[in-house]
Amino acid sequence: MGLLVLLGLFGVCVLIGVPVAFALGISAIAAFWYEGLPLMIGFQRIISGINVFSLMAIPFFIFAGELMFHGGIAMRLVRFASAAVGAVRGGLGIVNVFSSMLFGGISGSAVADISALGSILVPVMKEKGYDADYAVNVTVTSSIAGIIIPPSHNMIIFAIAAGGGISISKLFLAGVVPGVLMCLCLALAAYLVAVRRGYRAETFPGWVALALAFLGALPGLMTAVIIVGGVLSGVFTVTESGAFGAIYAFLVTLLVYRNITWENFRIAVRQSVRTTAMVMILIACAGAFAYMLTFYRVPSRTVELMTGLTDNPILILLLINLVLLVLGMIMDMAALILICTPIFLPVANSLGVDPYQFGMILLVNLGLGLCTPPVGSCLFVGCAVGKLPMEKAVRTIWPFYFAIFLALMLITFVPAISLTLPGLVDP
Repeated sequence: MGLLVLLGLFGVCVLIGVPVAFALGISAIAAFWYEGLPLMIGFQRIISGINVFSLMAIPFFIFAGELMFHGGIAMRLVRFASAAVGAVRGGLGIVNVFSSMLFGGISGSAVADISALGSILVPVMKEKGYDADYAVNVTVTSSIAGIIIPPSHNMIIFAIAAGGGISISKLFLAGVVPGVLMCLCLALAAYLVAVRRGYRAETFPGWVALALAFLGALPGLMTAVIIVGGVLSGVFTVTESGAFGAIYAFLVTLLVYRNITWENFRIAVRQSVRTTAMVMILIACAGAFAYMLTFYRVPSRTVELMTGLTDNPILILLLINLVLLVLGMIMDMAALILICTPIFLPVANSLGVDPYQFGMILLVNLGLGLCTPPVGSCLFVGCAVGKLPMEKAVRTIWPFYFAIFLALMLITFVPAISLTLPGLVDP
């Protein structure tokens, strides 16, 4: 009955439009009250949910991404990607994918990727004769590279939700190959759709232009080197690398590119504070919610249920993927990381799946959910940027869904994709 109170009240709150963070907190406190537990413990669990030093890296990552969005780094990354791969058939679609890979690896945010690159590339693609639905679909699906390719604040949330023992630096390494693999699958889908629709290729600008575009993008690319390289080398902690990355992004946009204005700086600060507050409230309330899930033995019962249905690890992994895909369509990503990790990670561990591999499976699943209706925030933002009705975009987005799903299956059943690079650090 207590579990019914917890889950039922949470479902009702979500259905009537209560923000997910507050729905988690309300349902958790109600469950505490129903069980007769001291409410003080509930509020202590809420506070302890964000009393983690590693979480301090999140506002720095978010702020660095906002500075790069408003400081001209995105435009230079697009120029470099265009010079490198624009000469392929339907080149602007592939440029879109690889620009997302470069920018996502710096900002770590899918929505920031769409906002920055979509506002640049979608109008250009329309002018070059690309259909609006193609431009939006490529932009939306490639944006989730920022979730997988480090640095990603969602990886930090996963490490916290996993309950310790997860190295964030190794988690960053685990995301490199899966992120690149997913982008290659999306680039192939963009090429095949472009060929079928008869889009033309761009003209190769020459090696000199390519070298100049690379030099122009290099200061921005160094942001990722500072953040990720500092963590992997042991010079910085994750939080320190985020702080240095934000400082470096500010100096690059102010002194090198000279695109940041006082008004843009104010906007970047305001957006960073707003996003950080939303994430931290969500993590805090999810801490109490996860405590009650453990109190009701939901993780252990889930293991028993799934292993009772079948002893075939392939079928269990497919079932986990299916559940995560469905949940990703109806709930926010950060909330699902915090809720689903303590439930499904024990199941994956019982099948011999490494926690770092499971983290990639989880993030790709939930990233795909950001691109799907009815609650796909990336899909909403992409359609708004492209001025395209969502139903028209969804009608033709299936080749790109299939590309992400193909990458997901490879990540799920080929552990080496996620574990090779982390294994080099700690064999």
